Amino acid sequence: MDATTVTTEGATAILAGLDVDERKGRGGKGPVGSRENPEVYENVPGHVIPILEDEFDDFGAESGKFLAGEQGEETFIPFRLKQGVYGQRQPDVQMVRVKLPFGGVSPDQLEAFADGIERWVPLNKGHITTRQNVQMHHIPLAHAAELIRELGEAGLSSREGCGNTVRNVTADPYAGIATDEVFDPTPYAGAYVRFFVRHPVTQAMPRKWKAAFSASPADRAIVPIHDLGFLPVIRDGERGFEVWVGGGTAIMPRLAHKIFDFVGADDGEYLKVSEAIVRVFDRQDWLRVNRARARIKVLLEKIGPDAFRALVEEELAGEWTGERDYAAELARLRFDDDEAVRAPKRPPLGAAPNGDQAAFDRFLERNVTPQRQDAFNAVAVKIFRGDLTPEQFRGLAAIMRDFCGGNARTSVEQNLILRWVRTEALYDLWRRLDELGLADAGAFEIDDVVSCPGTDSCKMGITASMGLNAAISARLAEMDITDPLTRQVQIKMSGCPNGCGQHHIGTIGFYGASLKVGGRQMPAYIPHIGGRGEGGDPTFGKRLKSRLPAKRVPDAIERWLRMYEAEREAEETFEGFAERVGNERFEAEVKPLTLPAEFSLETMDQFIDWQRSTPYEVIRGEGECAL
Repeated sequence: MDATTVTTEGATAILAGLDVDERKGRGGKGPVGSRENPEVYENVPGHVIPILEDEFDDFGAESGKFLAGEQGEETFIPFRLKQGVYGQRQPDVQMVRVKLPFGGVSPDQLEAFADGIERWVPLNKGHITTRQNVQMHHIPLAHAAELIRELGEAGLSSREGCGNTVRNVTADPYAGIATDEVFDPTPYAGAYVRFFVRHPVTQAMPRKWKAAFSASPADRAIVPIHDLGFLPVIRDGERGFEVWVGGGTAIMPRLAHKIFDFVGADDGEYLKVSEAIVRVFDRQDWLRVNRARARIKVLLEKIGPDAFRALVEEELAGEWTGERDYAAELARLRFDDDEAVRAPKRPPLGAAPNGDQAAFDRFLERNVTPQRQDAFNAVAVKIFRGDLTPEQFRGLAAIMRDFCGGNARTSVEQNLILRWVRTEALYDLWRRLDELGLADAGAFEIDDVVSCPGTDSCKMGITASMGLNAAISARLAEMDITDPLTRQVQIKMSGCPNGCGQHHIGTIGFYGASLKVGGRQMPAYIPHIGGRGEGGDPTFGKRLKSRLPAKRVPDAIERWLRMYEAEREAEETFEGFAERVGNERFEAEVKPLTLPAEFSLETMDQFIDWQRSTPYEVIRGEGECAL
């Protein structure tokens, strides 16, 4: 394991004067076969987290006590969050967040989502998140226990989907099939998930913990915006990872620091180093004083990467590292699944377009990526706002069986990647997607807009970001953008300053805010310009001084795009253009749009948020992530 500028002398004094509990993080995970360390792991798609039936019994019993008034919120909420059940801004209903490690999901599980949604979810939809999860909203607490039990029968787990735990572990959805990958991180990501779920050190950390595994230098998992991330490296024929720590977005966006150049993969060293990092974080009781800022990025900001590396090195010298064989742990926990065995056979004869095939050609160009395996392709299904109905879940399950050998993964852009599709079957697949309303071209491009749920459900939401998503998507459809460089622009938004909608890394990004006009409130957004997530070099967009009324955001986007097309230099990307002309040029272009209108019958619509019918007001609660 390499480390640069590592100084272990005096590492324990680095945090002198701060509240650090040296007693924490000294225990292990327990013996194999115990509740904290289940013995049985199925290496089949979607079955990464072991399902424990008695946890469903516990949840049903504890929620019953809470509903009967026999247990208070201070005890029940942390328990509920560890089961992946999260409170909403609407009273008496919950959001259930199901973890899909590295985005993996099976046809049977898509059908289980469809069944559960039809039975228990009033909105009749499921939502793919920017963390590759699937969320369901507006579920009464009494029904949440039944829903997670039924999903558990399909191998789906919401365990530690919320709370101050290790959240869903994300990864490159093209891992294992990408032409540019160093090696497939899926087995190691699966072992990481299994190692840390139910781990005693990760049940009540100072704050939530997000990790990601990439497959190539293109870094489609966006490692540097995570608490802990892994980039694959091969050195002298050995597999390993660069280890990055301390990234995150929200109110203090920071990119992670590379802490180690090479940590072994096949010897399980990356698990040991990860545990050391988590143990160091868990002991920082001074972070718990302000939970809104209690992320590991704050620790890195305070002491710097070199001092943090010294703390980790000192932790690795502790006696606890000798309590288990990490190579043996990896061998037991790794997720090995040979998708090629299930790959579909060559079809006798695939259908071909008859007549105008312009729509299909656009789909091939923008949504289909050849795999490194000859004759196979990955197909990105563009999912509007990440929302799927039960009929679409079932239709996609059938498509996975017929065209993909059952192989698919969700993406952080709220899409679904169908894997192992035969070239001869692409037209038939496209027609089947069209029947479901899912054949739109342009995945990962300008009209593939990303947004969080905002005030549709989130306690911390300020604006209706899902409604704005729909409005922007409609405007972009009217514009019918064909310019290749403009189509590379990615638009992302969040309903509050936190980063659930990835607005910090959007080429054009927005977060929800408000304006006061006289005695009334108006929904608004703060823009960010020039961010980038993909390509292995993420950049946070620069925040403009403009504050745009929500109903004028589509106009602002159109002005900026037309300005870019008219004034850019040859082959200049939007990010490059933004860097060259500066924030002031963008602010000047939309200045007339930032002037709030006085309330009147003619302007009343601007005082009502997108897809709402009542006057806007800021109603913001405390997010349970920080409880």
